Amino acid sequence: MHFIEALKLKSKLFFLFLFITLGLIVIGILGAMNTSSMKKNLDALYFGSLIPVTELNEILQTYHNGLANNIYFARDMRMSPSELFSQTQNATFKINTLWQSYEKHFKRDNEVQYVEYTAHEIEIINNYFTQLSNAAMNGGNMGKVSLSTLEYKISRIHNVVQKLISYEVKIAQYERKKFLDTYHQTMVQLAFILAAVVIGLMLVSYFVFRSIQKDHSRLEIATKRLKIANKKLESASYTDSLTSLHNRRYFNIVYEREIKRAKREKSYITFMMLDIDYFKQFNDTYGHIEGDFALKSVAKVLSDTLKRPTDFVFRLGGEEFGVLLTHTDEINSAKLAQDICMAVKERAIRHAASKVGEYLSISIGVVCCIADDALSDEVLLSRSDEMLYEAKNKGRDGYIITSNISEFQTQPREEVSA
Repeated sequence: MHFIEALKLKSKLFFLFLFITLGLIVIGILGAMNTSSMKKNLDALYFGSLIPVTELNEILQTYHNGLANNIYFARDMRMSPSELFSQTQNATFKINTLWQSYEKHFKRDNEVQYVEYTAHEIEIINNYFTQLSNAAMNGGNMGKVSLSTLEYKISRIHNVVQKLISYEVKIAQYERKKFLDTYHQTMVQLAFILAAVVIGLMLVSYFVFRSIQKDHSRLEIATKRLKIANKKLESASYTDSLTSLHNRRYFNIVYEREIKRAKREKSYITFMMLDIDYFKQFNDTYGHIEGDFALKSVAKVLSDTLKRPTDFVFRLGGEEFGVLLTHTDEINSAKLAQDICMAVKERAIRHAASKVGEYLSISIGVVCCIADDALSDEVLLSRSDEMLYEAKNKGRDGYIITSNISEFQTQPREEVSA
């Protein structure tokens, strides 16, 4: 009997071996395809886009099409002193931002000295334009500005920056050649590694087949461990990787479950739709790394504020969050929404592009009602979305709450900038 059982298991393991071998071959093919795709993407990203060159070219365009043109306009009385002052401030700020971004890229020892020299030249010419705009604001005659001096300074900074651009292009070409060489070597190594893995698997399987019965207990342990791993994997599938909040998939499960529970108990249920004010502008101003930090900061506020077991917090997507509360009346729901708004501002995350204030803020749409059989699953989401847009239209950095869902009708609304 034991022999028959061992024979059946041996047959299953043999087919498993064939399946794994075919799987490894397929993985190898897919790996080669994906590696090739990765090579193309990296090639396009680094060597095609040439991010440092783009930044330097944008600096030159700002000098030529921005600062220099503004002086010409001011001399011809086509631009007021206040406009010149404002445009000069914006242009020099943009140039400094682009230059700081460029300096953060990897620099070799032999180019540091010239980068420092270029930074000094940029500072000098920025001061020159700032002095001109200040003089205009103080009533100076822009018609007396020396065009030869202006053209000399623009030509000088153009030559200085252009040398950096030429250098970056040469470095990119060199790095591309080195990358392609490494890529070809990696592909060859991948083929050898895949062959070694298949051969090793065959040798291991041979010894496994000789000790089938001894492996019964090990198989049972492996099965238990697999179940534990599956539970961990299931938990991970319900969690947003960036904020560690529940994700949209888990929201769909919890939302339906809690609606049904509230209907049975005829109890309060609250849903909040939250959105970061002017988040697109925040990303455009500070970059996606700071944008991710802002999302995690808002998530931290939500986690710290809503700690009850019946408080559910979700990241629904992008900069949009959802909060589902049970057994919380309208007064307490409003207080929680207000606390969340205040806590986000108290983190003092600067948001220069916001039209609300100097710090990052959020808007919240809240629906709170007593659940009954007439309550549909869609109404809370639709009404909270309407309240969110109403909060945005009323100036953002706050919340709008309603308990009226009996006369719900979806109304067209104007688009509101994020």
